[in-house]
Amino acid sequence: MTKNESLRTKWFVTVVYFVMIAVNAAAVLLPLNGMTTQEVSDTYPNLFAPAGLTFAIWSVIYLLLAGFVVYQWVKPVDQSILSHHQLGKKLSVLFIISSILNSIWLLAWQYLQIDLSVVIMLALLIVLIYMNRILTKAKLTKNDYIFVRLPFSIYFGWITIATIANITAFLVDKNIAFLQNNQVMWTIIVLIVGLVIIATTIIRNRDIAYGLAALWAYYGILLKHQAADGWNGAYPAIMTTVGICLVILAILCIYEFVLLLKQKKNVI
Repeated sequence: MTKNESLRTKWFVTVVYFVMIAVNAAAVLLPLNGMTTQEVSDTYPNLFAPAGLTFAIWSVIYLLLAGFVVYQWVKPVDQSILSHHQLGKKLSVLFIISSILNSIWLLAWQYLQIDLSVVIMLALLIVLIYMNRILTKAKLTKNDYIFVRLPFSIYFGWITIATIANITAFLVDKNIAFLQNNQVMWTIIVLIVGLVIIATTIIRNRDIAYGLAALWAYYGILLKHQAADGWNGAYPAIMTTVGICLVILAILCIYEFVLLLKQKKNVI
């Protein structure tokens, strides 16, 4: 990649990031289609949806992604993943694609195009899976962990849950009789399947940040079921299932953290 190509890529990364932020701000402040993102979510009521407070994680994600945008402008040290032109370019292109998908997903969601939103969300998930596989295999510096892997790990963790929630909303929209009549059962199944996917990813990628994002999402589901303005404890079986999932996810994150400490101790 030539110097001019590198400069164009950096500007493109920066521009699409701010476009993504602008679209998300518009969804909240205008709001788009006369409804906030939360109000759109409420039109597809289901037992998997987390409490509104949980969505505050988006502020963390966008702040961390801003760190990546700034980091790409800094001249990388020789050991940095961004100093490897092919890998650096690949990550930048994937970031651009993910930001575009994020923006158009929000437009589809706000304008109640639920079928299209599922397709876009799945595409975003695939991009983040690919990015995180690259980062898992790559040799990273300390700054790489902070400004590259951490943002995309948390982003990946949240989008994993968001994809499940999006598909759940899609099924609610289709008003399938079997699912509507057995909401508790299939919600418990979805929670367990989600746990298996998340646990496998934590272990395979050795990714604590991913696990913490998923842990936060499951905690949000529990909050929604406990809250008086939510389900107010009406579904104890789901609350028990979520509680067990939280314990398992916490144990996995602690386990991976202990392994990380042991690795650092061995290196020293």
